Amino acid sequence: MPVFAAAVPAELKWGAMNQRAALIGAGALLVLAAGGGAAWWTLFPSSPDTEIAETDEAQLPIPPVPPRIAEGDQYESCLAMVPNDPAGAQSFAQGWQATGGGEGAAHCLALARIGLGNPAEGARMLLQLADSSHGAAVARATVYEQASDAWMMADEPDRALQAATLALTLSPDDPDLLIDRAATATTLQKFQMAIDDLTRALGIDGTRSDALVMRGAAWRRLNRLDLAQADIERALEMDPDNPEALLERGILRQRHNDRAGARKDWEKAISLAPDSSAADLAQQNIALLDVGPDRR
Repeated sequence: MPVFAAAVPAELKWGAMNQRAALIGAGALLVLAAGGGAAWWTLFPSSPDTEIAETDEAQLPIPPVPPRIAEGDQYESCLAMVPNDPAGAQSFAQGWQATGGGEGAAHCLALARIGLGNPAEGARMLLQLADSSHGAAVARATVYEQASDAWMMADEPDRALQAATLALTLSPDDPDLLIDRAATATTLQKFQMAIDDLTRALGIDGTRSDALVMRGAAWRRLNRLDLAQADIERALEMDPDNPEALLERGILRQRHNDRAGARKDWEKAISLAPDSSAADLAQQNIALLDVGPDRR
């Protein structure tokens, strides 16, 4: 039975949206019933006979993240080391911490631990820092957001959702934080919660095509195809070359038995971003489309 996959915009978000890097695979599936064309969406299904189209997990990049929880040259130097030399950043932070490095050293050390492949430990360290920090609310919110992202890396979405909620208590009108929590809610199949957060984010910043794509995907998983179509079309009006939106529209077209239209969208997504997860999933969908109903 063919399985059509869509990219779920569940990304690790380090500060501003244009700094985010996709760090977890997309696991949404569209399973077509052989008889009447019914379909349902599920994330990370447990059924052993369900095919899952996944993307390779990327290495964790940790760019410097404004706003800062601390200031100073040592802090900046330590953060600058994290992306390419997390072991060096860890040693630097530990030595600095031993001489009174305070919150800056603690923050850098937590990010270094994540960069070294210990996201759960790093998440705990970030939570402790955000809980105890005397920094500005927006800076503490950023640290909670990073903890949420680290929990996602550790495959702990429930804890990630809790951390994302703490971030929003400090900065409730930040569209990036709302989109971040919506992505986490989506992985937990809390689609209405995701829609509520995305609607609020769009009320603050109506130009966010990424929020529209994510909300469209959530509407689709609730089988509200009319609302899904409206969001995806609006996103494509803003950004006609958005690979994720094209991937989503292709799935909606396939749901309406428009195989040619679905193929066209998926091929365009591949041509626009050949190295992206959206392209990988589009390619898989085209292969499954080629199997055809007569070969299920």
